[in-house]
Amino acid sequence: MTIDNNSIDSNPTSAADNNISSASDSPVIDSPTVDRSHTSDLRFSDLNLDHRLQQAIAAIGFEYCTPIQAETLPWTLACQDLIGQAQTGTGKTAAFLITAIQTMLETPIEDSKRFASEPRVLALAPTRELAMQIAKDAEQLCAHTGHKVVTVVGGMHYDKQRDQLQNEVVDILVATPGRLIDFLGSQDVFLDQIDILILDEADRMLDMGFIPDVKRIIRKCTPKEDRQTLLFSATFNQDVLNLASMWTQSAEFVEIEPEQKTAERVEQTVYLVGDDEKLRVLVNYLKRPEVDKALVFANRRDQCRDLEEDLRNQGVSVSLMSGEIAQAKRLKTLEQFKAGSIQVLVATDVAGRGIHVNGVTHVFNYNLPDNAEDYVHRIGRTGRAGSTGVSISFAGEDDSFALPAIEKYIGQKLANEVPGEALMVPMDNAPIARKRGRRPQGTRPTGNRSSGNRSGNSRPRRS
Repeated sequence: MTIDNNSIDSNPTSAADNNISSASDSPVIDSPTVDRSHTSDLRFSDLNLDHRLQQAIAAIGFEYCTPIQAETLPWTLACQDLIGQAQTGTGKTAAFLITAIQTMLETPIEDSKRFASEPRVLALAPTRELAMQIAKDAEQLCAHTGHKVVTVVGGMHYDKQRDQLQNEVVDILVATPGRLIDFLGSQDVFLDQIDILILDEADRMLDMGFIPDVKRIIRKCTPKEDRQTLLFSATFNQDVLNLASMWTQSAEFVEIEPEQKTAERVEQTVYLVGDDEKLRVLVNYLKRPEVDKALVFANRRDQCRDLEEDLRNQGVSVSLMSGEIAQAKRLKTLEQFKAGSIQVLVATDVAGRGIHVNGVTHVFNYNLPDNAEDYVHRIGRTGRAGSTGVSISFAGEDDSFALPAIEKYIGQKLANEVPGEALMVPMDNAPIARKRGRRPQGTRPTGNRSSGNRSGNSRPRRS
């Protein structure tokens, strides 16, 4: 989709009048492979972005905007509020980061007038993985601009994050709502100097129950009349639209309809199996030589734990990726998966959204998700950057009911098969026997939930 400049009321070239330069990106910045069938005719060099930003983009290796970038950047670079709807993996992250960095380059603030704990840009994301990916992309785009990117997320490095907020000048703060609330409460960060507020995956934040926290955070921000607000989401129901109208001012709405809701290069198959046959079929399939890197999704954390243990028991090179795993270990696991030292990752949907790895050959749905959108997000982990991929789903007696809703959502019938003999041969080792006992009444699991030091900060606000 290309831009019809005649349909834009405000002058998108006003950014050029303010001395801008050129840039580019893809949803996963560490992958320079561009599929031109999913880009527009607009080059980043047409946007007159600052040369330092353009230099970083050229080093990444991107040239053409994706449709969501081509439609949004002329608006956002002209300082308009914007609500953008596009699927995950279409380049939304680069669209808002390029805008934020360009704005800071156009309106620099002298160091003598800057204070620690006062970011200029705040990007909110629902999950740790997404926040870490946004921060990584921001650091690459800031390679030649000198801007400081700080990430505050739950589950890791509380004291280190607090020290960065207290003692460093922060330009871009990327955060998950819960941890940011902690630092706001202890007065380790202040949001009344925010120039740009970014809300990414707003629909997911609503689904995960973060909206009360987000409302508290926004109340601490610069008033909407004095900031630019960019809100991006894969879907917009009425609840999200109502919130967007509260948080933005005269926002432009941009919607990019996907040509297909599921990846064109992903071959999708559903195996009709009994629940007690799933593990056998999965193990035998993973032995096929074409399975190089595989993601296996299950619906619950306990199912993922069991499945990882079961696969390891069968000699599979496997690791677990779920919210209960410490963030440092998750990052190390992801690097091992990228490097190929781990063949299989077992993941929940929330953790899976942060997995942006090229070269994933297969995605397995050990359970069909209850939400059809999650099916799309899962299989979108393969068939990336111009490659082909394979999606295998297991429909047992407990989850086959989800098939009609998924097929309706993606607009196509899925091929249903019964596993062949080669997939039904016995496993090398006996499956692990488990007893599911009930927790004694009146007891609850003990946790080691660290809250960090929340004793408050007596450091002077400003002189």
